[in-house]
Amino acid sequence: MFSVIRDHTYSFTFNPMIMKKTKITLLGLAIAIAGLVSFRQPATSLIKGKVTPAFYGVNAWAISEHDTLYTSISDGNFEFAINEPGTYRIVIEARSPYRNMAKDGIVVNAGQETNLGELSLQKWQ
Repeated sequence: MFSVIRDHTYSFTFNPMIMKKTKITLLGLAIAIAGLVSFRQPATSLIKGKVTPAFYGVNAWAISEHDTLYTSISDGNFEFAINEPGTYRIVIEARSPYRNMAKDGIVVNAGQETNLGELSLQKWQ
């Protein structure tokens, strides 16, 4: 609160209770902002590819030293959002008469897309 003194200067009176609430609010806001900044999401990478013949691809697996992910194959296409860069093995699960296939040594860099292109399934002999 403030009051006007005759010579047009202002005199402020601070309420200690309001100041305490303001300090607590600012401290809480600072903690919340620090928490949001420290737990931000890492850059997401992408692995994608296409399986032919499309109907026979069922699931795709991305396997690394630290993680295993899988996704369904739709119209021959698959895509993984990868949060941890590294080297992956991609396994394609297939319907008969085609066999499963694997592709090793797929290097994924942070925030980049890795396109495997077309992966051709082979029939059982």
